[in-house]
Amino acid sequence: MNEIEITDFAAKHILKLISTEADNDALRIEVKGGGCSGFQYEYSLTNEMEPGDLEFKHNGARVLVDNISINYLKGSTIDYTDSLIESSFKITNPNASSSCGCGVSFTI
Repeated sequence: MNEIEITDFAAKHILKLISTEADNDALRIEVKGGGCSGFQYEYSLTNEMEPGDLEFKHNGARVLVDNISINYLKGSTIDYTDSLIESSFKITNPNASSSCGCGVSFTI
């Protein structure tokens, strides 16, 4: 079992994003201190694996997570939502005891 699951829809959107970025081929997800609940997810496109990074793949899409952030993300599912109100990546994190309404910030 992967430590992080990527849904088909998230993989499709990652591939769409990197197709517009000539130099990038992966989505990086980091957990940083901040936000209204203590921790927040930060997303960026990259083409470099840093020492200690973990790589997760699904349907050709790559997600990179550093060796500290993985401790907060183990068992999580990365999805993508696309609606009239918002379009964004959504992380279902079993380690989070609560999260803010926007889903970007969480508490462990």
